[in-house]
Amino acid sequence: MKPGDCINIPVGVKHWHGAAPNSWFSHLAVEVPGEKVSNEWQEAVSDELYAILK
Repeated sequence: MKPGDCINIPVGVKHWHGAAPNSWFSHLAVEVPGEKVSNEWQEAVSDELYAILK
């Protein structure tokens, strides 16, 4: 992702977002109300996995 990118996560898609150890990550999330919709986020990653992200 690059600054200014807009990412659309379809309804029901489980996803993860965050920063690698030597970078930052900031986001604005908007959830639109609807019927039979949900917001699914991935579980937290382990410290070991986080340490190898680039």
